[in-house]
Amino acid sequence: MTLKADMRILVVDDMATMRKIIKNMLTQIGFTNIQEADDGSTAWKKMEDAIASGAPYEFIVSDWNMPQLSGLDFLKKIRSVESLKNLPFLMITAEAEQGNVVIAVKAGVSNFIVKPFSAQVLKEKIDKIFNK
Repeated sequence: MTLKADMRILVVDDMATMRKIIKNMLTQIGFTNIQEADDGSTAWKKMEDAIASGAPYEFIVSDWNMPQLSGLDFLKKIRSVESLKNLPFLMITAEAEQGNVVIAVKAGVSNFIVKPFSAQVLKEKIDKIFNK
């Protein structure tokens, strides 16, 4: 999949402030089509609606720790659907523990970023995902 400014991006985080920060960083990098969800379960509903409307999301940026459906469980749910198996997924977490990275990689995460981070680091991670 190629990187394009208007690709449909879904930012998932239970903290509104963090969603706003990530959205602003993505806008700074040059992306224009960014939507938000406040939890993995809300995000899953948005994913289903987007697929049904014929305009599925092309990239997910998700926090790990969320109340109802964690980023990891959201990722596993996405990877269990054949048409979403290769959907680019960037996991964001405050947990820098190596074990968590391994868990996320085994679940099929495309890349991983640890809070706090800059727009530059976000751009580098996105570039790595789309330039494999």
